[in-house]
Amino acid sequence: MNSLYDIIGVPFGYLMYLIYSLCHNYAFAIIIFTVVTKLLLFPVNYHTQKSSARMQMLNPKMEKLRKSFASNPQRLQEEQQKLYQQEGINPMGSCLPAFVQMFLLFGVIDVVYKPITHILHMSKNVRQAAFNIAVQLDGSSAYDFKSLRSELVTMEQLDKHADKFSGLAENFASRVNEFNEHYTIFGANLGKIPEFHPETWNLEAVILFCIPFLAGLAQLVQSIYSQVHQKKTNPQMQGGGCMAVMLYVMPILSVVWAFALPAGIGFYWIWSSLFSFFINLGLNHYFTPERTEKINEKEKEKARIYAEKHPEKKTFMQRMLEQQAALEQQQNGGSGSGGNKVSRSEINKQNRDRIKEARRRMAEKYGEEYDENDDGEE
Repeated sequence: MNSLYDIIGVPFGYLMYLIYSLCHNYAFAIIIFTVVTKLLLFPVNYHTQKSSARMQMLNPKMEKLRKSFASNPQRLQEEQQKLYQQEGINPMGSCLPAFVQMFLLFGVIDVVYKPITHILHMSKNVRQAAFNIAVQLDGSSAYDFKSLRSELVTMEQLDKHADKFSGLAENFASRVNEFNEHYTIFGANLGKIPEFHPETWNLEAVILFCIPFLAGLAQLVQSIYSQVHQKKTNPQMQGGGCMAVMLYVMPILSVVWAFALPAGIGFYWIWSSLFSFFINLGLNHYFTPERTEKINEKEKEKARIYAEKHPEKKTFMQRMLEQQAALEQQQNGGSGSGGNKVSRSEINKQNRDRIKEARRRMAEKYGEEYDENDDGEE
């Protein structure tokens, strides 16, 4: 896990170093860092919101499919996947932003935990020597040099016993002390972990105590807005109970985690949630039904042209349909170990249904009338 933090933390470390060198305050650097990363992620958010708006346009068709195949869940799933393919929509597209956000969080955590590495660019040997001194002063064996908290422990001990680190190379003591003065928000050190019961209720303790709750509140505002907008645009949406639980669980988890991590992480969550809220608000106002309709037509035409030019390439939904068809054929056609045979009458009925479906699609394509009661047999 530490190697993952190191790999992702390197590029974010250089970005944070560049920002910090301009503003010389770690709290402001985190805010600017959040703005920059949100701008970098904006194309992903735009694509997600566009897919969501296009999915909302399918609600009437999806509702019709649910009524038509209410007693046949397997067929309903097949028809839904066919509809996604026809419209050129990937229903799994919304998973990408969540993955990217998690990826981003690994980098932020590494940058906040390791300012001596990413901001001061101290060599490994000097960091190792400083940590050895800090461990002796702390008298705890809970951390080793590879742990995420090693540099914060070093900075904490240096703040208490600066003279013990004076002999280290690269002006370690003076540079870290100077950085410590800027590693704050209103005097509160962002490298410290907020506490429910601090030894002294001074200004720093109050600020650190408030950060986790502000992080949870920002997450709650974002969650409430998302749920209200989703219900407004998709009244038929099911699973309200689950969504209501998630509405409160995620903010609560944000508070709990922010009390277990350095305050810099919670401070980042506050601004990340706020900026995400304003981005979603703007994109939701941008994707009006009229604009989404025009975008949808362009995307369908683009998908059709691409499919004609690249017939050998299969879309995500095509692969899903083929896998499902193979599974259905395996279930219906074979008598393998433990397999259940399907009666001939059921196979004939399935074949008739497929033929009717093909005729219906051909009739829609050429603008002809189609009678579902007409099975084509003389």
